[in-house]
Amino acid sequence: MYTGRVEGTVVASIKDENLEGIKLLLVRVIENGVDKNLIVAADATRQAGIDDFVTLVGSKEAALLFRKHICPCDAAITGFIDDYNEILTEE
Repeated sequence: MYTGRVEGTVVASIKDENLEGIKLLLVRVIENGVDKNLIVAADATRQAGIDDFVTLVGSKEAALLFRKHICPCDAAITGFIDDYNEILTEE
């Protein structure tokens, strides 16, 4: 599990049928208070928005969150962080 901040949305005109109805978001990964790489994450909560701090899971666990069909995703948002107390710095 890791943390990040939502920075935007992704629009895909063609995507895997198992991703239909699943919101895709751009998330800046945060490691030890430092902004890292930008990734695309499927929104399992379907409520995350820009500037929200979120928790994420990766790999197989991300795909398993969507119980109807296993979707082809490497990262998924699992929840929200109400307050982030680390001082965020850019690398």
